[in-house]
Amino acid sequence: MDNWDEIRTAYQVARAGTVSGAADTLGVHHATVIRHIDALESRLGVKLFQRHARGYTATEAGADLLQVAKVTDEQFTQLLGRIKGRGEGVSGDLVVTSLAELSIILVPVLAEFQQEHPGLRIRYLTGERVFRLEYGEAHVALRAGSQPDEPDNVVQPFMDFNVALAASKVYLDRVGRPKREADLKGHTLIGHDDDTNRAPFNRWMHEVAGRDAIAFRTTDTRATREAVLAGAGIGFVTAVDLKRHDILEQVLPQRPEWASKLWLVTHVDLHRTAKVQAFLSFLKRRVKDWDA
Repeated sequence: MDNWDEIRTAYQVARAGTVSGAADTLGVHHATVIRHIDALESRLGVKLFQRHARGYTATEAGADLLQVAKVTDEQFTQLLGRIKGRGEGVSGDLVVTSLAELSIILVPVLAEFQQEHPGLRIRYLTGERVFRLEYGEAHVALRAGSQPDEPDNVVQPFMDFNVALAASKVYLDRVGRPKREADLKGHTLIGHDDDTNRAPFNRWMHEVAGRDAIAFRTTDTRATREAVLAGAGIGFVTAVDLKRHDILEQVLPQRPEWASKLWLVTHVDLHRTAKVQAFLSFLKRRVKDWDA
């Protein structure tokens, strides 16, 4: 297709559902939007939209085209983010991504870094999905597990992220304190609902206790922490959580196999920019203060 402007216009019409909404987004006159849609439909020989009193609805052919347009538009947006990230100043967007459980240590660092650089806008993205640095989805990723091996990324070892098997003192006063691994069988265990979860401490619990013994199950480590704090049973919390909450008590000594390796990942195109280097240096200085 020769004219991306027409496809982009069609995509925005599909998103907004109206010509006026698309015109506002694109910053053009509504007549330009109509002209683009008419020209695109004429070139393709199909109707991309059904016109009705409430606006425009994509036809089946339109939905197929617009799915491709959506992906392309997102990639252009991400590329723009990468290009903007190559500036020399510590300002604009800084996009950092990690698993949600790392927020307990990352959020204070991000807040302090922003205070030092008030022109900076922080975007902290968490979740199980791996954000694609090559598409400009993030400037810095903090990843856990085996060493990332995506091409064109700069990967640096960062630290070990430790967890502890713990319970609330209220729960232990009520049920008793296990003295060894075998004693866990008499307790309510809190663990991940997914047997295939790759976190080493989750694998250990499933292997040692078995699925049936995990009576309180979650899909989010923050929910696990809240369940442990609420006295639901024994589960893994971060070493930082254990230090912060006086009502928690460690059940068994920490084991090296429970820890996760953390890696700092940046894309080679952005690694040497002032903004990324400033944040990496700041983060590495702060890690010395962490009891994680």
